[in-house]
Amino acid sequence: MEASNVRELVMAAFPQAQVEVDLSGGHYTVTVIDLSFEGVRPVARQQKVYAPLADVIAQGTIHAVNIRALTPAEAG
Repeated sequence: MEASNVRELVMAAFPQAQVEVDLSGGHYTVTVIDLSFEGVRPVARQQKVYAPLADVIAQGTIHAVNIRALTPAEAG
């Protein structure tokens, strides 16, 4: 799956977010910067980003995902 396809899935769930997806050797790094993460624990943030990707992960289309879920203040 192309990085752009992963980005589209995440953008559908976080339409106001800044989303970046990097693909390197079959490993995806998904960075989501969104105000909705304010006051949310890190594990809960990752679960929110994981949710729109769950089907493609379960199908084996994506094997390795690293999620960075940040607020705009944390992103600098």
